[in-house]
Amino acid sequence: MKDASEPSNIVSLTQRLDPSSERGGALLNTVRDIAGRRLQILINGMFEHVDDALFDLAEKAENNAAQMHYFDGMREVRKRRPIVERSFLTHVSRELSDFAANQRSMPSNGIQLPVGTAELSLVADNELEESLAITSMIGKNETRLTRELFSVNQRLSVIYGGLKIEDSSNPVGPAALSQAFRQAMRELNAEMRVKLIIYKLFDRYVLASLDELYQEINAELMRAGVLPQLRHEISRGGAAGRTAGTGSATAADGAAPDGIYQGEDDGSASSELLQTLHTLFSARRGGPATAMRIPAGAVQMPSANELIGALSVLQSQAAINQQMPLSASNALELAGEVQQLKDHLLAQIGSLRGEKPSQVSTIDEDTIDLVGMLFEFILEDRNLPTEMQVLLARLQIPYLKAAILDRKLFAHRQHPARRLLDSLADAAKGWSAESDRDHRLHDKIKSIVDRLLQDFDDDISIFERLCVELQEFQDISRRRAELAEQRVAESTRGREKLEQARRRAAREILSRIDGHTLPPLIHGVLSRAWANYLVLTILRQGEESSEFRDALRFANDFIDSTKPARTLDERRALRQMLPGIERALRRGLANVAFQESDIDRLLAQLHTYYRHQLGEAVPEADIQAAAEPGSLPIPESIQPIAESEAELARSEPEPEPLVDTPEMQLVAELKPGIWLEFVTGPETVERAKLSWISPMSGRYLFVNRRGLKVADHAPHELAEALARGSARVLDSTALFDRALDAIVGRLSQPATATSPATE
Repeated sequence: MKDASEPSNIVSLTQRLDPSSERGGALLNTVRDIAGRRLQILINGMFEHVDDALFDLAEKAENNAAQMHYFDGMREVRKRRPIVERSFLTHVSRELSDFAANQRSMPSNGIQLPVGTAELSLVADNELEESLAITSMIGKNETRLTRELFSVNQRLSVIYGGLKIEDSSNPVGPAALSQAFRQAMRELNAEMRVKLIIYKLFDRYVLASLDELYQEINAELMRAGVLPQLRHEISRGGAAGRTAGTGSATAADGAAPDGIYQGEDDGSASSELLQTLHTLFSARRGGPATAMRIPAGAVQMPSANELIGALSVLQSQAAINQQMPLSASNALELAGEVQQLKDHLLAQIGSLRGEKPSQVSTIDEDTIDLVGMLFEFILEDRNLPTEMQVLLARLQIPYLKAAILDRKLFAHRQHPARRLLDSLADAAKGWSAESDRDHRLHDKIKSIVDRLLQDFDDDISIFERLCVELQEFQDISRRRAELAEQRVAESTRGREKLEQARRRAAREILSRIDGHTLPPLIHGVLSRAWANYLVLTILRQGEESSEFRDALRFANDFIDSTKPARTLDERRALRQMLPGIERALRRGLANVAFQESDIDRLLAQLHTYYRHQLGEAVPEADIQAAAEPGSLPIPESIQPIAESEAELARSEPEPEPLVDTPEMQLVAELKPGIWLEFVTGPETVERAKLSWISPMSGRYLFVNRRGLKVADHAPHELAEALARGSARVLDSTALFDRALDAIVGRLSQPATATSPATE
């Protein structure tokens, strides 16, 4: 047993250590060593990704100038990387040394901007853009790391002699590390667009991995006896409060009833929507005061920790149930579970505490009802395939936990849990069994659902990690699909150009031979071989080229050469034309797959014909042979053009009927990237994205999520499909926004018409 006089190794928050003392200094050195080692690994890992990120952006650059900026940035990073890394680590180490030496600077939330209007006007746009990017990074990560930072702050406060340490003054907090990296980036002579990419990578690969750094610091300080019993309980308001005297942030059951609607939102429209929801929920209960009135002797309402505990039990049961195969037949059963979650939750709390509460607080009831209605909307959302509705509806319990843990979920569009659900719904929107034969997308969405059910306890950062993972998966899938999509568009564009060129060539030939009775030999060359040469010339050189004009001139001369040469002048003119006709034919026919032997044979037949035209003696058998259409040495692959203008007109597509219907107006408003659902059979549907609108024919090309062609329609055909219901435009608005709009609409109806989940 310890002697009563022996000093304890346990340091409570009411005790203070002198940072200059041997023990205080040793603990600060431990923190410095942990931070230096881990940050060295993280910053190295980040720079390993810079090259690839800049190269990808260079490939996708909108012009050569932008591309060169990214390539210049790559070269600058390669050259200056060691200096930037060393500068960053030196700044962090100096900050920790100043901290240990009791030389802390005043907290500034990591950003030092000029004060006052005059000074602010002097800040360059680039400087302001950089500051905003860093402010965003700091805010996001301080919120995400609330629990771990709270513990590090409290323990550093003890080591530092009891002075309060906050997120902004923590030498290893996101603010200090971001400022250190900003200082290090001054060593890099690169454009701001390049620097902003590097800041994003710093956020992704350094700040996003600080959890492990803080966990190791906390573990080492706990091992050293610094606040080993420190607890950080769930805050009712979503952000943990800090109480230096007790070392804990506790839940207050009397939280404001409008907690889920509080917090600065990123848009006034969304803020108005949330306030409307608050008003509707209050009106449904007969006013905000009645819900908080508890009869004397009633069972105490459950705390946030009790709710989370009960939900964790239900979540573990759901994780076991979700191992069973999912199908559309689960939808009705699942809808019942969604509506009954409040009863299941109260029953589970009763099981855990030994007595069932009759109600929950107003804020918790609003949260439970709001999440329930969100998932009812998912099960009814026609934007999602049935299989995906069933899959995503399994997330109700994790999302209810997230909404209780962090009340900002509904107030902030950029909340990671909200972004994850929107991203899952957006990915699922384009899913169909046909386009996902390898089950890659289905398995990815299912794996995210499974991991939330199995792994989500109370660490909100899991949503951010899964967001990043889903985004990387989507980026890879999108790159694959874009390649296939480009091939489909190019193929379609090529076919349309070919068809257009064939019609132009046919018109030119038909307009010239119309009214002429040509020998079969001349007619055959013009309508087949030369028409194909015209098509090839249009495709290669264009209709305005000198080559195309020369080809038309040859057609005129070729037809003129068939006129009778009765006089000496006419025969002399014909003889002068023949060498040019032969040269043009040789050059043109060689371009349309004629073999040399076929060209010689054709020219021999033409020589016989022209000798006869010039009045020379020619055997009758040779004249007959040259006149036979079947004797033309033309390859079978050379297709003839239309025989007449009437036949050509019949081969052209019907002009669109100019009918001003709502469906035609809708078609006119469609833009590439919008998704539609097509009924392709009695029991089959296919989802397809509008990929391309032909500038030549006006046809709409649709591809599936793999970039493969599903259909192409003329505008009037698409309008007809929309009118009869065999095609339907899918909503491009984010799932969460559509759901909140629908919930407001449902709550605005008479109470008898509202869903059971809202009662």
